[in-house]
This record gives sequence, C-alpha cells and structure tokens, in this order.
Amino acid sequence: MGRTFGERGHSIKVVDASSSSAFSDCDSDRSGEFPTASSNGSRQLWLSCAADNPDDLIHSLISDLDDASAEKQKQAAMEIRLLAKNNSENRLKIARAGAIQPLVALISSPDPQLQEYGVTAILNLSLCDENKEPIASSGAIKPLVRALKTGTPTAKENAACALLRLSQLEDHKVLIGRSGAIPCLVELLETGGIRGKKDASTALYSLCSARENKVRAAQAGIMKPLVEFMADLGSNMVDKSACVVSLVSGVAEGRAALVEEGGIPVLLELVETGTQRQKEFAAAILLQLCEESVVHRTMVAREGAIPPLVALSQSGTSRAKIKAEALVKLLRQPRSGNAASRDSI
Repeated sequence: MGRTFGERGHSIKVVDASSSSAFSDCDSDRSGEFPTASSNGSRQLWLSCAADNPDDLIHSLISDLDDASAEKQKQAAMEIRLLAKNNSENRLKIARAGAIQPLVALISSPDPQLQEYGVTAILNLSLCDENKEPIASSGAIKPLVRALKTGTPTAKENAACALLRLSQLEDHKVLIGRSGAIPCLVELLETGGIRGKKDASTALYSLCSARENKVRAAQAGIMKPLVEFMADLGSNMVDKSACVVSLVSGVAEGRAALVEEGGIPVLLELVETGTQRQKEFAAAILLQLCEESVVHRTMVAREGAIPPLVALSQSGTSRAKIKAEALVKLLRQPRSGNAASRDSI
C-alpha cells in the first residue's frame, strides 16, 4: 500500500513506486571484509558456511564473545556477522543460541573497532523479522544511538540501518525517537558520505511516520539538508529528500521549517524542471503548505507558481494533475477575511 503523508484531514498519498522505491532497504551490511585474527579462523568460518549444520561453531563463537580477550571478541563478532549476512536460517540460529545480549554489550565497548563489529553483527541479525523484538528488548536501541553519534563512519552507517530495521515494528518508532536517534540521523544526513546520507534518509523516512518524530526532526534542523538536496537536481538524493519532506511537513513545525529554509522556490523549481515523479512530489508538498496556511499560500503565489502548476495540471502524471489542479484552485481563492483565521503557520 502507498504511504499517506500528512495529518488527519489533510492526507497526501504517494504511491509505492514514487516513495518507498526511492530508498535503499539496508538489506545487509555493506562493509568490507573485516581483518581476521588468524588464517585458521577464516578457514574455519569458510568451512562452516559451506556446511549444513554450523550449530557447534555458533555456540563456540558466542562463548568467545564473553572472552576477556578483545581480539577473540572481535574475531567472534566478525564471524557471526558473516554467518548472518546472507543466511536467514543462521540469523535465527544465532539469535536463539543467545548471541544478542553479548553483541549488544559489544556495542557499548570503548574500543571503536569492537563497537563497529558488534553494531554490524546486530544489523545482520535484525534482518530477520523474528529477531527485531528480542534485539530491542535486550536494550540495543540506546547503544545503537550512541554508536550512531560517536562511532566510526561504518559503525554510524550500520547503526542507522539497524535502527531502520528495528523501526519497522511500529512500537519501536517512538522508542527510537525518544532515545535521541533523530538529531544523530540528521547529523549523518548532513555530514555523512554518500552511503551515510542514504542510510540516514531511509531511517528518517521510517521513523517520521510517527507524529512526534516529525516534530523532533523539524526541531533537529532536518529541513536545511533536505532543501539543499532537493535543489541539487544532479544528485541522487532529490526523490529521497522529497519523500522525507512530505512526511515532516505533516506537522506545523515541519512546514514552518521548510519555508524558513527556502523550500518554496526549490519546490517550484522541481515543478518546472524535475522528473515526472519529482514534479508530483513537489506539487503534493506545496499543496500541504497551502492547505494549512494562507500566509504560505500567498508566498507560493508570489513566487509565480500558477503558470507552471497550470502546465503540470495538463501534462503531469494523473496524481500530479490532481494535486496541481487543487493547488491552482487554492491559489486563486481570495486570501483575506475568514481564511486568514485558519492560518496555521
């Protein structure tokens, strides 16, 4: 089903092909292979991956996670991560054998490499739906947020992905937001590499389906980087950014921040020069702004919005035509009298 953007009474629905497909799904960690403590360990892992029953190795590795030697812990976490990376059956076996709690403990390690290994192993275990609740119940959310804030670049990216996976359970969205993840994800969106930006936007897209997280995102300054990405038509972040803007604009704080960061002219540029999907996104977001605020409606009209919107209503996708027609009708209404009392800027 498509996701409905906006609050009650002001829904703006974008079909799946135009929203969720814009995001990566963090299907598994994309880290480079970790260095191993010994060639014998690597050979043991290779043999176990090829075997039908790696149960004995799994129990041995979990035992090593509690070892006093940091090197043994790193080796065990690395091998668990690889066992779980592309094998759904192993993910269940590893979790059921008791790996989650010691791996969560590694995420709190002061050793950056050990923390990274723990984060990455938890990410791969979280790809199994049955493991999401046990991971969250083991206290993983706050350590993942700390890793997102202070970890290595790889730890930050994989922590964002792990939080995304956990947020796919509705009850976890609010817990993650209340644990301080939103500002950290916004920072990763601003300062991360290409993969980090994508992972952060995907996690924020999931978390901001919860209303209180939309407010948190707006207060954390999310609109600044999103508007900048939407203005860069040559980047691959335009569609992702527009999806998140649509969600966060469902609250007054988000709409105000979008306007404050210069979002209106950027959205109108998308209406004129973007792809068909981007034009649809932009028209939907502008409609949100104008439905909720006479002041915003006036600002949009003064930017010369009506001609490109009329053109879109004639040549856009079916959904873009509907949004553009509704928006033109709003912009042509008188902007005084009782309408002003409905302004919610």
